[in-house]
Amino acid sequence: MRGKAVRRGPWHARLIDLVGDVSVASPARFALVVFTLLVALFALLFSLPAASASGHQAPFVDALFTAVSVICVTGLSSVDMATFWSPFGHVLVFVGVEIGGIGVLTLASILGLIISRKLGLRQKLVAAGDANPLRLHRGPVSESQAVRLGETGGLLLTVATSVLVIEGAVAALLFPRMLLNGTDPWTAAWQSVYTAAMAFTNTGFLPGPDGLAPYAHDVWYLVVLMIGVLFGAIGFPVIYALRKSWRRPRQWSLHVRLTLVTFGILLVGGAIAYFLIEFDNPQTMAGMDPGQRVLQSFFLSTMARSGGFSTFDTSQLGGAGLLVTDMLMFVGGGSASATRSPYGRSACHGR
Repeated sequence: MRGKAVRRGPWHARLIDLVGDVSVASPARFALVVFTLLVALFALLFSLPAASASGHQAPFVDALFTAVSVICVTGLSSVDMATFWSPFGHVLVFVGVEIGGIGVLTLASILGLIISRKLGLRQKLVAAGDANPLRLHRGPVSESQAVRLGETGGLLLTVATSVLVIEGAVAALLFPRMLLNGTDPWTAAWQSVYTAAMAFTNTGFLPGPDGLAPYAHDVWYLVVLMIGVLFGAIGFPVIYALRKSWRRPRQWSLHVRLTLVTFGILLVGGAIAYFLIEFDNPQTMAGMDPGQRVLQSFFLSTMARSGGFSTFDTSQLGGAGLLVTDMLMFVGGGSASATRSPYGRSACHGR
């Protein structure tokens, strides 16, 4: 190993040592540097002619805005995401939201682990603090309610595995439905993986220009999307706790219990509110059979929290329906979830 290090040159070793020292000594600064570099890199890539469907260089302001949007998983867009970007551009969107969904601080911790071969104490503090949903700006956090420092490595592993497993399961469930809808296998495979990522990260982008229109009344498709969004919204610490002791709810922390109970109340309460308020709205649910009204109410209640998908133009909701949407948007997803941004970033049909 020493001979290889010498052949690579002393500058390479010094660079590795420098990055390792910074990642251990100042994880917050390291995370900020990583975030800035990621935005700059993706802005540059989105500016390439190959990234746009027209084959021409995208305006830098749109490239930069899209880069920030995908890294921060806000779901905001200054262009039509489905038609403006080329297949290469959509791959960039996919990779960007995956990075953003994991979280820049978590990514910085993982990079620091790879570089320094160990997590320093300060890194563990930052990683645990970012994942700790009850952290305060000042003062200690009760150990019974926090992700312990010794569990930080397990949490990071949970982040990586949950992204792969949940998105893989969602994609596997969407794929056959797309085939039955007449989509060719290659397109269905790509769109199912892409949509699964957008659901779990709660970003809300869709690869097709028709959005959710082909599946607006499909029970299977919409329920699978809701499951993906809910798993992404409850937060990685909750997923971590469920993975460890899903059969022993008495061992769940207060945060886990509050998150699950609150999610259930808001989901059901929001669905009931939409069902009653939009029942006779000709622009939304009027004319639907009871089953579809229930489905659309639960779908809208789920997506208003943080998902961002819609089966109809949400601007057509009545005044009371928009108020319920604003309330659910204000609550948003769970702490340390795949996203920290609410639904209201765009009200476009199918986005």
